[in-house]
Amino acid sequence: MELQGIKEAFEKQGTFAVVVGQSYAVDEMSSALSIYLTLKSLGKDVSIVTAKQPLVEVSDLIGIDKVKPNFESNSGDLIVSFPYQQDEIGKVSYTLENGLLNIIVKPKDAPLSFGENDVIFKKSGTTPEVLIAVGVKRISELQNFFEVQSLKDTTIINIDRAGANEGFGDIVIIGQSASSVSEQVASLMLGLSYPMDSDVSQNLMNGIMNATKNFQSPRTSSLAFEMAGILLRNGAKREMNRSNEQVRSPQQFGYRPKQDQAKGSQNQQRTQQVRQQIREFQREKKGDEAPPDWLEPKIYKGSTDVE
Repeated sequence: MELQGIKEAFEKQGTFAVVVGQSYAVDEMSSALSIYLTLKSLGKDVSIVTAKQPLVEVSDLIGIDKVKPNFESNSGDLIVSFPYQQDEIGKVSYTLENGLLNIIVKPKDAPLSFGENDVIFKKSGTTPEVLIAVGVKRISELQNFFEVQSLKDTTIINIDRAGANEGFGDIVIIGQSASSVSEQVASLMLGLSYPMDSDVSQNLMNGIMNATKNFQSPRTSSLAFEMAGILLRNGAKREMNRSNEQVRSPQQFGYRPKQDQAKGSQNQQRTQQVRQQIREFQREKKGDEAPPDWLEPKIYKGSTDVE
């Protein structure tokens, strides 16, 4: 693992972008959020983006509310956008009043077809200094956020599991024997001596558990177990994500099919009949008491002494 190159990249000044592949699962999103939270704790100007809307499976991950569909930087330009129809707007101007910048949009003839709820505020996506791609299979996926040609001076770090990844980027981390991206990111954080607080540890633990099917997958690597132990010591819990929950059978909830219910009823009737027969037998034998020594230990008494 190119720790020195990654350390130099993470120590750069400027903007950082964490891009999550559009075919992500819990593992990839957990890893990306852990990197985002770590860079944020280091005081970096960092954004996390994905082209696919966050799924229900990742809703419990810490920091999921920070994932955006577009790259935004604190150093970028502020863009105010609103719907536009041909010949609808007559003039756009601005005024300065009481410390406020007012943008005035005047209709040409008819009233404007949009209202204040249709106005969008966003910051322009300036090219990041460092881009960390997590689970991004092809460099073409980055076109959802950037002009790929504009990334020629950007340090690109590609982190993924073995598979269909094209292997693009300046630094490529694709563990051939790794069972999850999260275990690789955890190992990376340890190698860089970056702190992993309970939030980062929990995200990485969720990612490992999801990728390894709660450590039951035969592909689970020794690194996954090793990193899990460290994450647990850092405050992570082995909590089952909704996507990992097992479906309980109706029988586990006390339900039995009608056929089983009928068999159960028959067995109950048979048991009652046997009990009734026992009671009748006891009544018939009433009075026939057992000998007094019936329950006492039996000792053999012989007439021959054995020396």
